[in-house]
Amino acid sequence: MKKAPSLALRIVGFLIVAQFTAFVLGWTATTILGFLGWGDFVASLDSLAVTRVTDLVVRSVVRDEDGVMRLEPIPELRAELGRAPAMRFAAFNAAKGKALAGSTPELVAVLESVVDMSTTHAHFVLPGDPKGEELGFMGVQRTPYGRLHVATYRMKFRWDDVFYSLRGDLYWFGAYFAAAMLVSAGTAWLAVRKGLSPLNAVAEKAGRIDMDSLHQRLPIGGVPAEIMTLVESMNGALERLDAGAARMRRYTANAAHELRTPLAIMRARLEDTEEPSFKSDLMRDASQLQAIVEQLLVSARMNERQSSTDERIELVGVIRRVVADYMPLIVECGREIAFEAGPEPVIALGNRRAVECVVANLIDNALRAEPEGGAVIVSVGDDAVVEIVDHGAGVAPADREMIFEPFWRKSETTRGTGLGLAVAKELMEKMRGRSDFAETPGGGATFRLSFRRG
Repeated sequence: MKKAPSLALRIVGFLIVAQFTAFVLGWTATTILGFLGWGDFVASLDSLAVTRVTDLVVRSVVRDEDGVMRLEPIPELRAELGRAPAMRFAAFNAAKGKALAGSTPELVAVLESVVDMSTTHAHFVLPGDPKGEELGFMGVQRTPYGRLHVATYRMKFRWDDVFYSLRGDLYWFGAYFAAAMLVSAGTAWLAVRKGLSPLNAVAEKAGRIDMDSLHQRLPIGGVPAEIMTLVESMNGALERLDAGAARMRRYTANAAHELRTPLAIMRARLEDTEEPSFKSDLMRDASQLQAIVEQLLVSARMNERQSSTDERIELVGVIRRVVADYMPLIVECGREIAFEAGPEPVIALGNRRAVECVVANLIDNALRAEPEGGAVIVSVGDDAVVEIVDHGAGVAPADREMIFEPFWRKSETTRGTGLGLAVAKELMEKMRGRSDFAETPGGGATFRLSFRRG
């Protein structure tokens, strides 16, 4: 992956572009003010032709065999004279102050004394012409033959003169402009580097954080206000990761500890096979362990996004098969189960295996709570709501906020790991569904699963 340029270099680049843009806009603004005759910015469209015509005059300078310079108009200059018959031009040797042969006598007569003062730039008007507008311009030009004073008078505007004029001003102010850009760019680079130094401390701190140090936070002292939101968001993400990692550590440790209990019970039953309820108790313990393991596997796959949570599921058929799978265990346990659903299919969105695991877990819990000889009710509503109802002891009001927490059990003597409801809730949330608890009329617990409609 190509490495992106540093922020300091980006800002310096933007600054250079901004300065160049400001120069062009400033030049445009002063030119427009000159056209409008505001303040000291008196100008005309014809004045923009100075750069182009001066270049034509310079290109018309030739040197004789004896070293004497003179003006011999090139074809382009002659064409310009044909387009602007009133135009005049002259060139003076800067060292000697003498006019070159071929210069317009009118300009030589007026400007020869001015050149003796070694002026670098002058605006002028010939006698007899209106004084309100500067019609003539003279400046020092560097040529292959040395420095010359070149004067032009009554030029005529052409649209490409805008480009020539801008180029000429850039040439004159080039050194200043380049120095200003270099100084400001260097200053900006140093300022940005200094201003971003707190971020180096943040980056260094972030580079040392791993799974064993998620409790650490990035420093915010001295961080620029523009970056503060990002650093605070990263600290918030670290806090959430730390909390999640802590839950996973507790989850793993407690799962390993808690799963030992039903496994120990199963082993004890296997050592005493003469118990009348041996087979049914063993099947119940095995089904509980299977349900928990299945839920954990499904949850892991969904965490890794290996399983879709937007499958179209026909709830009635899926849950009827889960209930049918439990029929042998239900008969062995001396209980009954009733399945209720309408005649029409009910389509929901979720993950079929996750739905089966959640419903199986809740049925298993309901069978444990249901008194012997009683009936667990499983119903599927047309609104994609599934209810599992038992008529056991129910859940005390003080415990109803805790039943979906990992490893919650009614008491230390309650059989099971306390993992089932917590994983069931997690799976429902991943399928963007909802799990609720309500008290069964007459006593018992009703668990309600609300799925998205397909």
